[in-house]
Amino acid sequence: MPIPLFNSIASWLLKKRYHQIELFLKYPEEVQEEVLLQLLEFAEDTEVGRKYEFDSIESYNTFKERLPIVSYEQIEPIIERTRKGEQNLFWPTKVKLFAKSSGTTNAKSKFIPVSSEALEDCHYKSSKDLLCLYLNNNENSQLFTGKSLRLGGSKELYEDNGSLFGDLSAILIDNMPLWAEYSSTPSNKVSLMSEWESKLMAIIHESMHENVTSLAGVPSWMLVLMNKVLEETGKENLFQVWGNLEVYFHGGVNFNPYKEQYKKILPNENFRYYEIYNASEGFFAIQDRNNEEDLLLMLDYGIFYEFIPMDVYGTLEQEAIPLWEVELGKNYAIIITTNSGLWRYKIGDTVRFTSKSPYRIKVTGRTKHHINVFGEELIIENAEEALKIACAKTKAEIIDYTAGPVFMVNKEKGAHEWVIEFRTLPKDFNSFVGVFDNALKSLNSDYEAKRLNNITLNLPLVHIARKDLFYDWLKANDKLGGQHKIPRLSNKRDYLEELLQMNK
Repeated sequence: MPIPLFNSIASWLLKKRYHQIELFLKYPEEVQEEVLLQLLEFAEDTEVGRKYEFDSIESYNTFKERLPIVSYEQIEPIIERTRKGEQNLFWPTKVKLFAKSSGTTNAKSKFIPVSSEALEDCHYKSSKDLLCLYLNNNENSQLFTGKSLRLGGSKELYEDNGSLFGDLSAILIDNMPLWAEYSSTPSNKVSLMSEWESKLMAIIHESMHENVTSLAGVPSWMLVLMNKVLEETGKENLFQVWGNLEVYFHGGVNFNPYKEQYKKILPNENFRYYEIYNASEGFFAIQDRNNEEDLLLMLDYGIFYEFIPMDVYGTLEQEAIPLWEVELGKNYAIIITTNSGLWRYKIGDTVRFTSKSPYRIKVTGRTKHHINVFGEELIIENAEEALKIACAKTKAEIIDYTAGPVFMVNKEKGAHEWVIEFRTLPKDFNSFVGVFDNALKSLNSDYEAKRLNNITLNLPLVHIARKDLFYDWLKANDKLGGQHKIPRLSNKRDYLEELLQMNK
């Protein structure tokens, strides 16, 4: 099909979808309730459906009273049974695809079920919606005159017990519709290569001469690829390689620590950045406005949402609430019920609502990735905003970081210990630490209280990481490329000790 015709048809179809999006913008509670009841009806004859008598659940309140909130560990046995061939356990259609996910840890892998309904009605639908919202905001876009350079996971799909498992990105690429494959680069063969460093060069060689109009991938790994492109071509910026680049679709990690570095290699104030929020368990939110940092919660992807306020999360007072009861500005853990058969599942992410009309969110971190050893409740959102402030004031640039606690020993006060790899060192390192500490105080009153007169916490202890420390740590743990992430904050010192040892 000629590109101009493809561009016209795709644009028409995507803009048509916007009218459907307007429905859940106008009637969010009704759409979410309908999603829940449809999921229950569809799965009422499964093993889980019979156990909890889905056929008699007619309201959210009954659903909430009858089904427990669960973690992966609690549902792992039934997932393993499905991986070994049993079906109709938690979802009525055959489930043979599993997204292998270990998050940012070295712990035992999770195998998240991916049904055919989730592929079509969530993951691929969201890809179209991302383009739909982008085109709605940028009517002069020439996106479809070229291709999207996608950077997916570096794991191939493996077969086990009749089921297939691999990175979510590998599953999506392997099953993607023709329209998506036609408009993407590199080829599926290269995208699914398992060895990261060989794959990096293959992507560059295959995509260098394409008309790339958009980029899509995790910011940390995309930055590695982009810098390698400039190194291989000898160019100063990416527009000298791909003159029609207009947007970067990103997700997976907070973009703020990387934004200034992207601006240097993409020096055009009209270049767009669009954020997404997805995971192995589903696709949840999309940036729906130019130059804004909050994301529109997508309510018609076969996912029903609940939320637990983080101030009671994990306590006896813990209670989930539906979307229509959330409050602005509070930090919530997300609970999801999905069209892959996850029922009231703790995904492990935390969000804060910035708007209720429509429902927009900011991802604030992970339920397990924070530091609260001393009652300071430091979350990733605090850390990354404080680092952004410190970098701006001291002319520094950060590649990666991690942090953990310094425990109180022999009446010594505690502290937070940081390992930070800089692309550009601060002009005054002591000033950087001071500005960073003050920024954390301004952003987090609990941290400020513990730092008052060093009552509980001493000044942060910051180590400058050697070049490529985090890259080498990921390589040593077989986690190069794709969706793998550096663990940012932890209540333990496991990652910190490993990195400090490698930093000697």
